[in-house]
Amino acid sequence: MNPTDPRQVVLRPVVTEKTLRQSERNNAYTFEVHPRANKVQIRGAVETIFKVDVVAVRTDTRIGKARRVGWRAVNAPDTKRAIVTLKEGQSIDVY
Repeated sequence: MNPTDPRQVVLRPVVTEKTLRQSERNNAYTFEVHPRANKVQIRGAVETIFKVDVVAVRTDTRIGKARRVGWRAVNAPDTKRAIVTLKEGQSIDVY
């Protein structure tokens, strides 16, 4: 991961019913981020890509679930999400 490239830090937006509710009510947007990215890198990447002011960043790491592929068991990859809260009056169009 190159921390100077924002597109390698923020991988994609997470669009679900729950994240849409968060964006409407709390002005918070959820992104899948690189597993080794820290909050400072995430804040800088979101501000650079979307030209907004970030108030807070919360992260969580989701452990991959065990899956069965044919006759053997494999694990889905671990993912890291960042919930980014923006300054009042700003928004991101992720749809």
